[in-house]
Amino acid sequence: MTDIGSLFDDGAEYFERLSPVLWNTMGNAVVAAADLHTGDSVLDACCGSGASTVPAAQEVGPEGRVDAVDLSAALLTLAGAKAAALGIGNVRFVQADAAVWTSDQPYDALLCGYGLYFLPNMTAGLAHLASQLRSGGKLAMSTWQEHAHQPFGSLLREVCFEEQPSLQGAPVPAAYRQMEDISTPEKLRAFLEEAGFEAVEVHETPLQVPLDGELAWTLVLGTGYRFLLPDDAEARERIRSRFLDRLGSEPALNADSLIAVAVRQ
Repeated sequence: MTDIGSLFDDGAEYFERLSPVLWNTMGNAVVAAADLHTGDSVLDACCGSGASTVPAAQEVGPEGRVDAVDLSAALLTLAGAKAAALGIGNVRFVQADAAVWTSDQPYDALLCGYGLYFLPNMTAGLAHLASQLRSGGKLAMSTWQEHAHQPFGSLLREVCFEEQPSLQGAPVPAAYRQMEDISTPEKLRAFLEEAGFEAVEVHETPLQVPLDGELAWTLVLGTGYRFLLPDDAEARERIRSRFLDRLGSEPALNADSLIAVAVRQ
């Protein structure tokens, strides 16, 4: 199976097309929840194409700093281009696994937008990220709510299983299992408290994203759904055609999310 970094390298163009309708909205929401201040130091873990990196850098100003870490070189290139276009010079972009990468200075804030569940071991990964925060430093993160992406996700899996019957017996990817583990306010709050955070707040954030056929398929190609697709171009086209047919003429993505804020002890 393709690794996470390569998957998002291959799908970076499609991932970025979702920014105006999805990633930017939620990236701004995470930064707002973090309540950053001028001069703060920020770690943006699993930063993608910069949806939270850019507004965070603007919030902390030239006196502050943002380290944006991601496995995907292609997404980091997109994020860097955005920062450069806006004249933002207080961001360091790092291609690395956020679950193990370490800075030589602690941070005032840790951001993670829809990325925690992609870490190889979410519990160990969060512990490492928390260790990068100063005492009293703040975490702000987003993840999908339990009913999000339905019926979009179930319809896609149904079609992919029809085309590739062997997928039905394959192990569920760790990212999907871990996503489920933090998919309700109760689960996410308990997870963060067990990780040693305090003053945990979890906010339900409803969001509906209107789709057309092109944008729906872009969502498949630009996200973790890409794992479900075969390499064969003809098989992939059959999946695309059947999936869009079942999705209907006026589809929408249920993008309901959770945004959590917590403080490191």
